[in-house]
Amino acid sequence: MKNDTTTRRTLLKGSAASLAALAAASAVSATPGGALPARNPTSVAPLTPPKSGLIPVAFPISDGAVLIDFAGPWEVFGNATLASPDGTMDMSGASGFRTFTVAERKTMITASGGMKITPDYTFENAPAAKVIVIPAQGSESDALLGWIRNAARTADMTMSVCTGAFVLAKTGLLSGKRATTHHGSYINLAMQYPDIRVMRGYRFVDEGNIASAGGLTCGIDLAMHVVERYYGRDSAVQAALNLEYQGKGWMDASGADNAYYAKPFAGNVCPVCGMAVDASLKSDFNGHTYYFCSSSHKSLFDKSPQAILDLQSRT
Repeated sequence: MKNDTTTRRTLLKGSAASLAALAAASAVSATPGGALPARNPTSVAPLTPPKSGLIPVAFPISDGAVLIDFAGPWEVFGNATLASPDGTMDMSGASGFRTFTVAERKTMITASGGMKITPDYTFENAPAAKVIVIPAQGSESDALLGWIRNAARTADMTMSVCTGAFVLAKTGLLSGKRATTHHGSYINLAMQYPDIRVMRGYRFVDEGNIASAGGLTCGIDLAMHVVERYYGRDSAVQAALNLEYQGKGWMDASGADNAYYAKPFAGNVCPVCGMAVDASLKSDFNGHTYYFCSSSHKSLFDKSPQAILDLQSRT
């Protein structure tokens, strides 16, 4: 990996002019007609980078951590090339971020797909973080929640990815705020945390120092957005070019490309999550038979069927 990184940075140094042209082309071609997409309607003020040194980015993980939820943002922060004060790109390839993993114990965890990862730090000895990235994972331990609450006090940004929103919600940091999560979990999040306004069809929702991304790849867009908040649009475009990332969701988190996820679930699918159903799991309500993907979602529906249907149809 070190040799690959060195090669990438060497190539960057020798292609400043062409990359600058590509950055301009990327910005112009983001929408038909050449106009830039509208910024995320929940966009907020820029973040202030340090005068010197790197921005520490912590990834709290446990068994079951979903790989793309943290690997995507990890690569974004690692490939974020800085813009110089005059607006030109710093072609040294230097990132403005320092990424590290943190867990309850410094013993190997098993992430999704069976990947084994040894955390860099424990909750007791982790350095202070300015950005915290919470992926979907198997643990909501008191130690994890306590560390997030404490670390968030001095962080510039605490963000969840996918159903990492449930971990963030459990800390209380999303209370009274807007948030999003994987589209199959919109209703679950809204039912469990009625004080959170769940936003359907958003790649991410940024509430200032707390943010949440939709499912899986949405974490890449939120990380790109964080790069932009620290270092500006040019640096974020450059990071996208370095990654050969063609997605534009970081420029317009509620754009047309994500409209599919804002629609009510249609067809013979689970009314709780929109997934394929098991025909043996069914409930009748108001003269209609509903089928479910799992017994847990059937149980959730049976407790409050009208509330589920109201949330399912809300856009």
